[in-house]
Amino acid sequence: MKRICVFAGSNSGSHIEYLAAARTLGDSLVRHQVGLVYGGARLGLMGAVADTVLAARGHVTGVIPEALVAKEVAHTGLSDLRVVASMHERKAMMGDLADGFIALPGGLGTLEEFFEVLTWAQLGLHRKPCGLLNVCGFFDGLLAFLEHSIDERFVRREHRAMVIVSSSPDSLLEQFDQYVPPVVPKWIDGG
Repeated sequence: MKRICVFAGSNSGSHIEYLAAARTLGDSLVRHQVGLVYGGARLGLMGAVADTVLAARGHVTGVIPEALVAKEVAHTGLSDLRVVASMHERKAMMGDLADGFIALPGGLGTLEEFFEVLTWAQLGLHRKPCGLLNVCGFFDGLLAFLEHSIDERFVRREHRAMVIVSSSPDSLLEQFDQYVPPVVPKWIDGG
């Protein structure tokens, strides 16, 4: 893997462990010689992971829409900052640039971005690993909801298995290296 896209909150959250995890992930990316692709902001967990990679002389590509540059949230010290016209262009470019996707704790945007790339994987539009860095159990409720979705026959267990989960960045990256995407035909329930 050459580059991992990280989705993360533009805030730091309520636990110091979230910020620590963003920095640890940045360190892990550099140790594994993996570049960072992310949303291009200087704030919150997004800025923390980028700053950590940059401080260790790693490569960081930020992709940010013009509207957010205008609000002065763009990180101007990146290796590569790409300004795009829309959020849709941002997600498409990040998807094209990355060899895998990791979500740190975050809000609606983080969840939306993660589930979009996971849906792309489910549809066979890419074969890249998608993982959650489950800091302090942040994603436990979400994972329980996915199990509920399986029980209710809206998600296949094989598709849930596409979500790699760990509380350790190193473990997550190791699992990414071993990831083999499932081949699952589209499930259409006729009932």
